Amino acid sequence: MKKPVYLDYAATTPVDPAVAEAMMGCLTPDGVFGNPASRSHGFGWQAEAAVEKARRQVADLIHCDPREIIWTSGATESDNLAIKGAVAAVENAHIITSSIEHKAVIDTCTWLEHHGCRVTWLSPDDQGLIRVEQVAEALTEQTTLVSLMMVNNELGVQTDIEAIGTLLRERGVLFHVDAAQAAGKTEIDLSRMPVDLMSLSGHKVYGPKGVGALYVRRDPAVRIEAQIHGGGHERGMRSGTLPTHQLVGMGAAFALAGEQLEQERSRLESLRKRFLDALQSLEGVHLNGHPQQRVPGIINLRFDGVEAESLMLGLRELAVSSGSACASATLAPSYVLKGIGLSDQQAHRALRFSLGRFTTDEEVDFAAGQIVEAVTRLRSVRRTVA
Repeated sequence: MKKPVYLDYAATTPVDPAVAEAMMGCLTPDGVFGNPASRSHGFGWQAEAAVEKARRQVADLIHCDPREIIWTSGATESDNLAIKGAVAAVENAHIITSSIEHKAVIDTCTWLEHHGCRVTWLSPDDQGLIRVEQVAEALTEQTTLVSLMMVNNELGVQTDIEAIGTLLRERGVLFHVDAAQAAGKTEIDLSRMPVDLMSLSGHKVYGPKGVGALYVRRDPAVRIEAQIHGGGHERGMRSGTLPTHQLVGMGAAFALAGEQLEQERSRLESLRKRFLDALQSLEGVHLNGHPQQRVPGIINLRFDGVEAESLMLGLRELAVSSGSACASATLAPSYVLKGIGLSDQQAHRALRFSLGRFTTDEEVDFAAGQIVEAVTRLRSVRRTVA
């Protein structure tokens, strides 16, 4: 068994070997290295064909028209393009979002708030859920956009996107969903889900970093203003030379995710149960977030009497996280855990364990054993000092 054991799949996933192989075919002189926008010769035509195949692969996973997929550099850019682009031409725009969104949404909405938009920040319940009734109550005649994530990156809790989308479709309000943590982990069917804009990421689905996509609904058509200007690529919504190898990688990764979705979800559910069962010998372990309405691979636990930072130091053979990767440089308690009502002390005692495609039974057993040993030791030291 390779050590340290990687249990931080929510932060990023390794590129699947099959995906890396597909990408390599787009880099060297004997591969598909041309500029997809070069339409005067075969090198460009080959690259364009590879890009369009990847676009279809991404569209197939979320059940939409390939023409509704706009390439970006990642989910952060997709969030910015969706939110800023949707309200750019609207006077007195009103946005509804939540206090536990990814920083890419929170910081974008905060920036817009400072530039004249009105933003309503919904608070989740103590299990991390935003409910359709809260959204209904917050709607006004000026509401332009609602932005909510499908799966929370720290808790793994899943929002009822379909119910909220149905409400917003009836009211004529645009709905943006950050699905970076949802794609490949749970079914997404945009042929029936009333969603107008959806952000996707390559590196959360065993594809490369630095590439993502934004779904933009065509019927009825959603209009967003470009945030990057240049050669008018991606139907004018996102200029910039397309990185063929990155897009091919994301397409291959999404195709693999679609093939393995049900099998992988079942396998991760089994690993999750195995992991939690192995921690039963410890008292004072609490699950943060809803126990059922969630994806199986993200597990957020807090341990009574043990600081997360101390625990991580005692878990040198495990790669885990005390929160979102985007906020890991700060010593402040997780705003997501604070958002569901935890005190600073409780939030500082939480760790996120995220399982993935390459996690094994052996790794889960080893990780649980290390956690039991470290928590028991730290509690013993604490009692001795006290």
